[in-house]
Amino acid sequence: MKHISIAFLAPAILCFLFAFNAQAADSYPEKAGEKLATGVANIVTGVGEIPKNMMISSQKKGTVYGVTAGFFVGIVQTVGRTLSGVFDVVTFVIPTTSLAQPTYIWDDFNRETTYSAWRMR
Repeated sequence: MKHISIAFLAPAILCFLFAFNAQAADSYPEKAGEKLATGVANIVTGVGEIPKNMMISSQKKGTVYGVTAGFFVGIVQTVGRTLSGVFDVVTFVIPTTSLAQPTYIWDDFNRETTYSAWRMR
């Protein structure tokens, strides 16, 4: 009985998701593909947060502070950007904005990474 209800529930959810984006049907594949690419890029380049945060911290508070504290902040930001990428890959069928800002690490390398709530694109 449980398998039958899942068999009917899954197509209903899919129809709801596709109907939700019916007004932008021509751009839905582009948005979903862009979110998937963003997620993969953030997973791969998440480790770049370590040197980025070391550089930013060094510019703000000096070299010694930047190399030590910036390294640990970079590790935390690496985990955050990588998990943001995983979230984007897993949910790429729902076209939302990226959790990490800037969206890509190379967009604004001199700006600290922040995280925000997702919004529909």
